[in-house]
Amino acid sequence: MTNDIVALIEYYEKEKGIERIKIVSALEFSFVSAYRKMVPGADAIEVLRAEVDTKKGTTKIFASLNVVDDHDHQDKFNEVPLTVAKKKDPEAEVGGIVEFNVTPKDFGRIAVQTAKQTMMQRLRQAEKEMIYEEFKDRAGDVVSGTVRRFERNDVMIDLGKFEGIMPNRERVQGEDYNIGDRIRCYVLAVENEGRGPEIILSRSHPNFVRRLFEAEVNEISDHTVDIRAIAREAGFRTKVAVWSNDPKVDPVGACVGMRGARVKNIVRELNNEKVDIIRWSEDPSELVREALKPAELINITVNEKEKVVLVTVSEDDLSKAIGRKGQNARLSSRLMGWDVQVRKDETKEEQFKEKIGGVAHTLGEQLGITDAIAEKLTLFGGVSAEMIVDMPVDFLAISLEIAEEEAESILNRAKAIVAGDSIAEEVPEKAGIDAEPKLETEEEPSEEDSSEDASLANKD
Repeated sequence: MTNDIVALIEYYEKEKGIERIKIVSALEFSFVSAYRKMVPGADAIEVLRAEVDTKKGTTKIFASLNVVDDHDHQDKFNEVPLTVAKKKDPEAEVGGIVEFNVTPKDFGRIAVQTAKQTMMQRLRQAEKEMIYEEFKDRAGDVVSGTVRRFERNDVMIDLGKFEGIMPNRERVQGEDYNIGDRIRCYVLAVENEGRGPEIILSRSHPNFVRRLFEAEVNEISDHTVDIRAIAREAGFRTKVAVWSNDPKVDPVGACVGMRGARVKNIVRELNNEKVDIIRWSEDPSELVREALKPAELINITVNEKEKVVLVTVSEDDLSKAIGRKGQNARLSSRLMGWDVQVRKDETKEEQFKEKIGGVAHTLGEQLGITDAIAEKLTLFGGVSAEMIVDMPVDFLAISLEIAEEEAESILNRAKAIVAGDSIAEEVPEKAGIDAEPKLETEEEPSEEDSSEDASLANKD
């Protein structure tokens, strides 16, 4: 009995940090509860108290009884006759109160077992009250702890004298924890409802990143650089907008650090989560340009009334601006507090379509086909007769969605055009310089014709 009580008091005093007076109070309450359960009729006693000797480890139970006249004694549990009271206290009088030791034999050994559950509840309540008093003003701080155990998907974290809980909703997707792991968490709240005070921890809250920057970057802790906005999708990407109150200090450079040393420490703590540090601007156009980097914005339209920013990017930069599953645009919207809408620049596409339309029209006139078929033909690479002649008939039929006879007809016309061009090109090559056309003149008579004409003249 002695060793059990002394060891219990020392454990809760040293390990849990609970004051000795509170531990003793919990023990006394539990022993009184045990007495009422063990002793028949003890429930009827109105005033009971326990006295624990912390040095000897002994416990005594005392009942306070009302002193009554010997003839008026009726309630044996709460009243004592005057003659009996005077044996205990010679100065006792009717109407007074006399305290009697009512501790049963072997009460200590049995009481410790019976009172254990009640005592633990009281001590846990005392511990929770102490947690609340110490942590009620620490909401928003970053604390370090060790993973102690798991309750379903919640993580219980040992903070030294206290224990915090990181609910599943506050965990970072993709992070795995093992018992004994040392982790840092953000104190989201200290709740004192329902089951008592609880320290709610988080690693997914945006302010966790804010506190890491404040601890790592001196310029932020001394307010030379301000964090104006943070947008985060925990485990994937975070955008931080910073502003310098000193024109000589570059806010982005201060947060990045020499060779990226500062931001690397933060990224390492966040398990390689991407962190984008951008320069804050009151101008929405400038801020959205910074937020959507590395995409190059062609045009920006700001609707201040509706708080909408419409940006236009090239087709090549569209995926960069939107990001994976829309992440970049979504985080930019949260960072600004505006609705950021990203659209593809269709100007070049329209110009391209106009060129294709012109080429298709010319090709259609050459081949004697409709503009619709000619446009399909150009989109499949048939921009000229020379390109079409190398295409198989079945390919043309399938691509243009026409019959093979019609496809073969188109192919023959293309071959005819190519063949005509080839003949026109071959003539000057064979004729050389003399191949140029001459004016029509009278044919000079040959030698035979000349001799015949001369003989006829002699006859005449």
